Amino acid sequence: MTVHETRSGLILPKYASDDASHPPLDSGEYRSSALRHPKQPLQYLPQHLTEVTGPLLGQDRCGELDHDLTVQHDGEPLGERIIVSGKVLDSSGKPVPNTLVEIWQANSAGRYLHQGDRHPAPLDPNFSGTGRCMTDSEGNYRFITIKPGAYPWRNHDNAWRPAHIHFSLFGQAFTQRLITQMYFPGDPLFYQDPIFNSVRDEKARERMVSRFDLDSTVPEWALSYKWDIVLRGPEATVFEDEEEEEDD
Repeated sequence: MTVHETRSGLILPKYASDDASHPPLDSGEYRSSALRHPKQPLQYLPQHLTEVTGPLLGQDRCGELDHDLTVQHDGEPLGERIIVSGKVLDSSGKPVPNTLVEIWQANSAGRYLHQGDRHPAPLDPNFSGTGRCMTDSEGNYRFITIKPGAYPWRNHDNAWRPAHIHFSLFGQAFTQRLITQMYFPGDPLFYQDPIFNSVRDEKARERMVSRFDLDSTVPEWALSYKWDIVLRGPEATVFEDEEEEEDD
């Protein structure tokens, strides 16, 4: 890590890019990246005190039921109820407390509640597919949701995306936002998914896959998956370009 001093004298951390783990901005097999990635050299955007410190992203951003995607409507959603939990950790393995974590996902039939999603699968009136929570003092987060379904996406012949949940993490400001995807173990669609495979480091890809955890399941109610999010260092989770479309 190095530091950068702004014109106002504010000292900001600057990290080297991990090109071995993070996908290139233009991934040939992920066809729509050709239209999305920058065509000109990136320009440094100075961050002043306002961008670094505000707005505040604390507990007041979360409603009482935001972490439980199965109780946000009048009825229960269709599909397999699951628990997804884990820790948010820094590069030295220390927990990151009181940070905002958001998720969004397709329903059990593989369809997003989004006007751009035209997949001919049913919408679920009792499932919106979005949630948020704050990590506790030990960096723990926990969501109750429905296991998402796979869906077709026309990237290549007979293309289907593996089941996944999008995660968004905020530090102290919007400029610190990080986005990634969590996958489920043993998915047969991994081998042909160019988004998953755009991460060239095999060990880094494995860190995007959750693990089934019988100990944290709730008997006769919900299975459980564990997934830790590591922000920096050799065990870091792979994060993606914030400009990617949400229904990928």
